[in-house]
Amino acid sequence: MKRILIANRGEIALRIIRACHEEGLEAVAVYSAADRSSPHVRAADFAVEIGPAPPSESYLKIEKIIDAAQRTGAEAIHPGYGFLAERAAFADAVTEAGLVFVGPPASAIRAMGDKTEARRRMDAAGVPIVPGASAPITDADTALRLAEQIGYPVMVKAAAGGGGKGMRVVQGAGDLAPALATAASEALKAFGDASVYLEMFIVRPRHVEIQVLADHERTVHLGERECSIQRRHQKLVEEAPSVAVTPELRQRMGAAAVAAASAVGYRGAGTCEFLLAADGSFYFLEMNTRIQVEHPVTELVYGVDLVREQLRIARGLPMTVAIGPLEPRGWSIECRITSEDPANGFLPSTGRITYLRAPAGPGVRWDSGVEIGDEVTLYYDSMLAKLIVSGPNREDAIRRMERALDELIIVGVATNQAFHRRLLGDPAFRRGDIDIQFLERRPDLVLPVDDLARDQRLAIVAALVEDERRRIQKPTVANGAGSGSSSAWLDIARGEALR
Repeated sequence: MKRILIANRGEIALRIIRACHEEGLEAVAVYSAADRSSPHVRAADFAVEIGPAPPSESYLKIEKIIDAAQRTGAEAIHPGYGFLAERAAFADAVTEAGLVFVGPPASAIRAMGDKTEARRRMDAAGVPIVPGASAPITDADTALRLAEQIGYPVMVKAAAGGGGKGMRVVQGAGDLAPALATAASEALKAFGDASVYLEMFIVRPRHVEIQVLADHERTVHLGERECSIQRRHQKLVEEAPSVAVTPELRQRMGAAAVAAASAVGYRGAGTCEFLLAADGSFYFLEMNTRIQVEHPVTELVYGVDLVREQLRIARGLPMTVAIGPLEPRGWSIECRITSEDPANGFLPSTGRITYLRAPAGPGVRWDSGVEIGDEVTLYYDSMLAKLIVSGPNREDAIRRMERALDELIIVGVATNQAFHRRLLGDPAFRRGDIDIQFLERRPDLVLPVDDLARDQRLAIVAALVEDERRRIQKPTVANGAGSGSSSAWLDIARGEALR
């Protein structure tokens, strides 16, 4: 195998391209018309436009992606995450075209993609599941009887999806029928399947997931990630390890995740998500049959490059992970930097990025797919970048993240950066006293709060960038020389912004 096509865009495409190059492989990018000049396109060895479909649909065109792979001589396709990554039909189409799918078999994607089928399989494999239905609910009367058996509150969930879509919490019998109808309608729009099921709603659990890796000889786990800081079921902050997981609990949850992956013949990198109750009991939630957005925190505490391991396994090579139990070293935290406006209900913000200064220094990693001059549109997910830090312990990692967030400057679109700064300074968060309903109880962390000092810094940068833009358009010439370089002006902007 010499050449890999990446069926994705943005930061994850760039992440995979870098891993390909480190493995000595060539990378092929695909792109929509809106992404023609994106960083992942420029970083690849080859690039193929897969328009002219609407930009939001371009990366969903299976036949165009496979054609691009065949025309460029790629032997394999890496799906990244999102788009087609968890579509069994895509994995089937790739293998039927004589190409290698860098991911699990289609049968594993299919088994774990249907949440009710996954519940049945996990129950048979001895993996703890949340009490509830293991078959889709077909009518309100059946749902009412089951809800009475489970006990309220209950959760209505889409059988074919995730990411918070098609989910409703029901507090009493009178709300169940409307919740079923709403969840089914939302599931149909999001996943093309209106099937929903019912399970117990666990009050104030943590969302803890286990990273698994499987080659043709063995399946291992690489510890847990704490993903409880969520808003509307969307993760905002992740860390590894978790303050709530002891070495003994890590061993039990890891064994359950390995059993779950083995039950469906898993290969490659995947994640088992669990709800962890306050009493230490845990329940299988779902399996993400792909690389996760938050995979860097695991990489930093376990010293494993998960994307390179994916590429090795797809080539038929054994994983490089050592045999025997692995323990995390240090602590890592990831903040998702999104183009969302906290002052406007976290609605997406669009515009051109006129200035961007990424944080740097010891223990700081910036995974991004945008640069100065890029246009942020509504076509794609609002995540601009992932800011990841690592340190010897959780308190040091939090302080390092605070420093990194203070260094980060983005001008042109609103971001959730200030929210992250407020969260990290919150005493309850610093104690690790969190759960998946944490932000629901703490609207003070989500609602906009004035930050005059930061607003002033950003205003200075914006003004200096605008001055530089005008200078470039109308250069002043003195004694036959230009009036100064763009980089010099940006250095001034950096200095003024930090004052």
